[in-house]
Amino acid sequence: MKDAIMEGLIIDDNRQTADALQQMLEILDLPARVAYGSSPAMAVLGSMIPRFVCLDINMPGVDGSEVLAYIRREPRLKKVPVIVITSDDQPETRQHVLSGGAQAMLIKPATIDALESAFKKAGILV
Repeated sequence: MKDAIMEGLIIDDNRQTADALQQMLEILDLPARVAYGSSPAMAVLGSMIPRFVCLDINMPGVDGSEVLAYIRREPRLKKVPVIVITSDDQPETRQHVLSGGAQAMLIKPATIDALESAFKKAGILV
């Protein structure tokens, strides 16, 4: 089994959103690679154990809820903290992702303060 690395993973099909999130995380000293969609993310997750995952929910094909379920089922990934960042502000979505194992859910566009707070709550930042 590969060791966990100190790099996170951003999963979002919107390149602009993913790249902006990557830049904000760098400011917080949380380096992360980007997977532009769920299919590329699944390939990356097959070869690494990220320090954390930032996950969009509404993506074409395999959506973020399915990716979250995979992360929680996969023994080597099940303890990886997941922060969901989505434009879906429905209470049902929040309940679904939190009960599915996400540590936090933020609404897009996420601010750097909201990210910092969520990462502290998840125990990724101290």
